[in-house]
Amino acid sequence: MISEDERLDAVFHALSNRTRRQLIADLKVKPARVNELARPYAMSVNAISKHLFVLEKAGLVERRQDGATQSCVLAPGPLADADQWIAGYRQYWTSQLDGLAQFVEAKENGQ
Repeated sequence: MISEDERLDAVFHALSNRTRRQLIADLKVKPARVNELARPYAMSVNAISKHLFVLEKAGLVERRQDGATQSCVLAPGPLADADQWIAGYRQYWTSQLDGLAQFVEAKENGQ
């Protein structure tokens, strides 16, 4: 059984690469076959397959079989988990930035 921390590690690892982030953006538009996904990139289908494997391992992409054709589909659930984790820090940074803004405004007003 994989822990929640290990799942988040896999998601953030997958998202740490710009090609994989772009593949997610491509799949957000529509499911696609591996060779279709590889077309706009200056890399081989094999290299794209390796990126897709990392995305699959993180649970961000699923492969679906339709007869002889295999398509990749975005699985957004793990993105929601990552967003939820980040949201826990969003409030902290918002309050820190609000405090900084108040400090700067006070300095500008001579206080």
